[in-house]
Parts: sequence; C-alpha cells; structure tokens
Amino acid sequence: MLQEKAPATRQLADVVAERIEQLIVDGVLKPGQVLPSERRLCEKLGISRPALREGLRILRGKGIIDTRHGQGSQVVSQLSNPTETTALMHLFSSQPKTIYDLLEVRALLEGEAARLAALRGTDADFHLISKRYDEMISAHGSPAGLDPQQHARLDLAFHLAICDASHNPVLVHTLQSLTDLMLSSVFASVNNLYHRPASLQQLDRQHGKLYRSIIERLPDVAQRAARDHINGIRDGLREIEQEEQRLVRSTLRLKGWE
Repeated sequence: MLQEKAPATRQLADVVAERIEQLIVDGVLKPGQVLPSERRLCEKLGISRPALREGLRILRGKGIIDTRHGQGSQVVSQLSNPTETTALMHLFSSQPKTIYDLLEVRALLEGEAARLAALRGTDADFHLISKRYDEMISAHGSPAGLDPQQHARLDLAFHLAICDASHNPVLVHTLQSLTDLMLSSVFASVNNLYHRPASLQQLDRQHGKLYRSIIERLPDVAQRAARDHINGIRDGLREIEQEEQRLVRSTLRLKGWE
C-alpha cells in the first residue's frame, strides 16, 4: 500500500510509475495486457486518482503504456524496438537452420528456468504449472480434436509457466521476447512428432518428468529434464530430416538419376 504523504502529487506519481513498472518487470502485468480500471488501481495502490493519472502520464512518456479513448490503458505489446524486433524475427524465422539454433538456446535458458522454478516456485506457481500441464496432456489424449497450432500453444504455455516460476524477471522477459520463435519451434515439434505415437509418448514422458521434478523441488533433476526434453525434440526433428533425405535419394535412384 502506497502512502500519499508526498509533498507534491508529482513526487507520488513517480512512486506510482515505479510500482507499475515493477509489476510489469515481475510479469504480473504482461505486454499487451489492459490495466485494471482507475478505481481498481487506486484501491490496489492506495492512492488518489490525480496521482494515478500523473503516474500513467509518466509511463506513457516512457513508451511503457498506451492509452486509447474509451479503451483504457494497456502495457505496450512490444517493449523493445518493434521495428527491429519484427525484422529480426522475420530473418530468423525465414532460415530453416534457425530452429536448431533456437532449440540450443531453449535448452540453456529453459534448463536454468526449470532449476530456479524448483528452487523458488511458490504454491501459486505450482498450481498454474499443474493447470497448464493438465491442459496439455488432456489435449494429447484427443489429438484429432485440436489443430497443431492449438496444441503448440498449450505446449508453450506449460513451458512459459515454468519460466514464470523462476522469479527471474530478466530470464522471463528474455524468453517472452522469443515467444514467436519459440512457438515456431514448438509447432515444428507438434507438426512432425505428435502424429507419431512413439514420439508423442516420449514427449509425454519427458514433460511428466520435468513437471514432477519441479513440483517435488528437485532443481538438478529439473534442469536435466528440461534440457533432455529440448534436446530430444532436436534429435527427433533431425531424424525426420534424415529420413526425408534418404527418401529423396532412394527416389532419385529409382528414377535412374544416379
């Protein structure tokens, strides 16, 4: 609760802006999320509307929030330079090899996120991780009911819930900045591995081991489980590529091209 004892509204407004910034850094308020109503924010922060409005003005000036008439204020959807980021994401996503580079980075970052989640996760974090895990596994039980994009989003939501539980804002925002690329790698996994019963069973076992190691607070096991899972996806996708290359070679030989 903020105390409105500052000698000037502008001084209190700085505190208000810092408090909202902290909520964004901590992942409580996420990019693109609409802020609660002014009345609700005033109640939560224990401040007057003039102080809140001045604090929001400061955040708008920093490019952290955007306010539209009739729609309220929201955290901007892209906190880094949107033009540069979009161009960079396009360049990355246009190169097939990038998926393996991304999986390499995911193994490092998500391995550490899983370790920290097992160490720092709260009961609330574990509740959300459990919910995301159950949603993902339930969808696996009826793969015909969801399209690959929906499966990919459920899969990614489970991994991002683990990242949130690391309580490392820099790590959380680093992975969030890679969300589009991460979704593309998860989609590749779903599109190429989910329809293979053996591969899907292996992915479910890996997800289960990762989930249990975090809930049971086994940081080293969780780190290995996360890395093994990501590396398993990498190996599976490479094996599919090799199968396709073998098929192309054998087809060419059949046609007498070799």
